Formats: sequence, structure tokens, C-alpha cells
Amino acid sequence: AAALNDRGLCRYLRVEFAAALQDYTEAIECQPGFEVPYYNRGLVLYRLGCFDEAMKDFRKVLELNPQFEDAALSLKQAILDKEEKQKRGY
Repeated sequence: AAALNDRGLCRYLRVEFAAALQDYTEAIECQPGFEVPYYNRGLVLYRLGCFDEAMKDFRKVLELNPQFEDAALSLKQAILDKEEKQKRGY
């Protein structure tokens, strides 16, 4: 799971979002209690504007590790951005 997460991070940094999402999802399937791939997948989904899916992943991180501050901040930002998107009508 850690290796898949690391490969996903490399792909994320190369802006290969579809491949990164696949790696993070495989890491989650290998080790469902490992919160980091959920967080990383949430970041990619957020960047793609998939706010509902990103929020679901950030909430899962906080369920697994309530002390994961970056996930809490990312969740708040995704909620705000989703609301802003809805206000603008798209």
C-alpha cells in the first residue's frame, strides 16, 4: 500500500491525475485502514473539481485519524469551494 501511495504521489506531481487516482485507489484496496492514500486521492479529486468525492475521502481520513489536521483543512476548503461553485451556477 505504501509503495502504491508513493507511486501515486509521483504521478500526481507529474500531473498524471488519472494514474495517480488509480494508484491511490489500489493502495486503499490493499490497506483500507491506511489514511494517507484517502487524503491524497481527495487532493486529486479536489484539483479536478470533484468536490463531493473529495469531501468523502477527507471525511474517511478523519474517521480513521481525527488528528489529521491537513484533512480537516482540506475538507473545510472543499466545502467552501463547492458552495462558491454553486453560487456561481456551475
